[in-house]
Amino acid sequence: MKKLGKLILAVMTIMTAFSCSTTRVLQGDQYRLAKNKIVITNDKGFNTKTLDPYLKQKPNSSFIFGWTPLLSVYNWANGKGKGWDKLVKKVGTAPVVYDAEMVDNSIVNILNHLEYLGYYDSSITSDIDVKRKNVIVTYNITLGKRYPIKSLDILLPPEGEFTRAFRADSSLVETRPGDWLSESSLEYESKRIADVMNNRGFYSFNKNHFFFEADTLTVPDSAILTMTINEYTRNESAKDAEPIERFYFNDVSISYPKSLDINEKILKELTTITPGGVYNNDDLKNTYTRLSALRVFNSVNINTEQVGKDSVDCNITLSQSKLQGFKVNLEASSNSTGLFGISPQLSYYHKNIFHGGEWLNLSFMGNFQFMYNNSSIKSNEFGVSGSLSLPRFFPLSYSHFKGAIPRTDINISYNFQHRPEYRRNIISTSYGYNGNIDNRFYYQAYPIQLNIVRLLDLDPEFYNSLANDPFLKYAYQDHFDLGLGGTVYYTTNSSNVPKTDYFYTRFQFDVAGNILGAFKPLMAKDMNGAGMIWNTPYSQFIRGEVTLTKTWFLGKNSGHSIATRFLAGAGYAYGNSQSLPFEKHFYSGGANSLRGWQARTVGPGLSEVDKSFVIPNQTGDMKLEANIEYRFNLFWKLAGALFLDAGNVWTLRDDDTAAEDKSIFKWSTFGESIAANWGAGIRFDFNFLILRFDLGIKIHDPAREQRWINPSDWLHRDNYSVHFGVGYPF
Repeated sequence: MKKLGKLILAVMTIMTAFSCSTTRVLQGDQYRLAKNKIVITNDKGFNTKTLDPYLKQKPNSSFIFGWTPLLSVYNWANGKGKGWDKLVKKVGTAPVVYDAEMVDNSIVNILNHLEYLGYYDSSITSDIDVKRKNVIVTYNITLGKRYPIKSLDILLPPEGEFTRAFRADSSLVETRPGDWLSESSLEYESKRIADVMNNRGFYSFNKNHFFFEADTLTVPDSAILTMTINEYTRNESAKDAEPIERFYFNDVSISYPKSLDINEKILKELTTITPGGVYNNDDLKNTYTRLSALRVFNSVNINTEQVGKDSVDCNITLSQSKLQGFKVNLEASSNSTGLFGISPQLSYYHKNIFHGGEWLNLSFMGNFQFMYNNSSIKSNEFGVSGSLSLPRFFPLSYSHFKGAIPRTDINISYNFQHRPEYRRNIISTSYGYNGNIDNRFYYQAYPIQLNIVRLLDLDPEFYNSLANDPFLKYAYQDHFDLGLGGTVYYTTNSSNVPKTDYFYTRFQFDVAGNILGAFKPLMAKDMNGAGMIWNTPYSQFIRGEVTLTKTWFLGKNSGHSIATRFLAGAGYAYGNSQSLPFEKHFYSGGANSLRGWQARTVGPGLSEVDKSFVIPNQTGDMKLEANIEYRFNLFWKLAGALFLDAGNVWTLRDDDTAAEDKSIFKWSTFGESIAANWGAGIRFDFNFLILRFDLGIKIHDPAREQRWINPSDWLHRDNYSVHFGVGYPF
């Protein structure tokens, strides 16, 4: 605990140093805008955050508790304009200089917005509080009067198709007497009703056909509202009036480059626009979504053109995207003991392999670990996989779906690993579906997942070492997995390179053996009573993993951000299995995990490194991990990062040895068993590609007797690792 106290004190000292000065570079007549405050004097329930966008000048972005480290870095400038000045000004952020005119402009902005919200004759005063060279601006707002709607009159065009359709739906108008009068609510209402009527065939109708008149004098403190729908828009006059007619789809044409060899039948089946059908704007949106989801086209444009009195032609124009190519991924790491690891991956993709939007992906991977000066310490892993994704949900037809069509996936893979202790073969296949909703919510569901695992040439010494641990021994045997699984993913920003704050969460799960369990009485049994298929025990388990990630951008276009991640996973074997299959175990360490360690060298729990393995292979039934990374631009395409990683893996057992086992997850030793590292990294950001080098340094190693590592030992043997990767770690 003393070491922990020293570490906290050191962190506080660094933060204090960062916060020494935020105004040193200001000129004599300049002040820094430190904070804006918005105070509502007559309505404590009003959400003042909604007024922030209308402030014309905002202070520097802060991280936590008003801490502005980048501003402090900028103030380290010495004013000489040379190398040091250029560096700190590039890394840091310049102070926002208080401008009194901006306060006046902000007041006008806020008053206009409050009136738009229905607060009439509001008033605002500003208080300027100056402390040294820092200014705090307080906007004191007295909200104006609001008018409830006493009655609503709706005036429609002369009797016709539009008026009959409007009157037929009594729930069409959602504005009711008692609602507060505001321009914002009326704008929303007119847009909503226009969308509904568009989907009922009234192609030319829009929100500008609405006219509103509010009488606030006849009935004191209330408004009599008249909603008029005219046959002309706000930009026209009565002489321009034309009946609002119901339209029908006429001709639907699809054009695309001749070089694109695609089955036109597929395009027509994906198109929900039906010639002769009533015009519906949702049909256009659904068609766009379906065609875009093929990912065969670089762009999808749907243009409509009025033909005659009541018809619309639709012209769908498709431009071809790159249909095939290669992707390369590479991760490499090394630690101070001389153990190297490299994981290359080469993938080939084709997005139109059978001319109907089918995606083919072939992937080749390797994972090699070796000791530079010891040829006997090495591990080789090779894998090949293929997947075919079809643009339909078998066995259902396209007509069963209005929007995006879930795709059908078929996957197969083979993996071979040769370690000093054993050789392993895995054959896997799966069948399932994937899709997304609004490019925010993504899902994969695999009702069929099959893995066949064979172990060969187990080293006798290694096999004998497992005799003392029946759980681990069971994990390292041939097995057969048949089950289901899936992934659910949600993000607030689906851009390839987000530029604003975003959050995402992912949940993965696997369930195996339950269906086979129903037939266990009919199966042959091994010496432990486990049911077997093809003379191999089948596995029965449940496994899940959840990831939460949040990234904050510090200032607009500043190039500075804070990224955080929390990950938790656990698996449990039951029924026909005593432990999880080893390929389903969790591990930590590596380029995207605890970067002070190489992959599979952390934990489990407080355990020391298992000497049964020539190359470490530390795994567990459960994993917890948390990461935080500060990212900042340097110069050219070079960016930097500072990070902190913490976590571990543990075993989950319930037997006679559990009380003494250091690998077991226990709340009493939870803090001691957390592995932690800090580190720094360099990134080369080429927009389409990010190359990453990270140096992770251990600060707390639960496998050691002396767990806290002194700063003087950070760069000693086995206390750091170097990683190379492509893309961000999270």
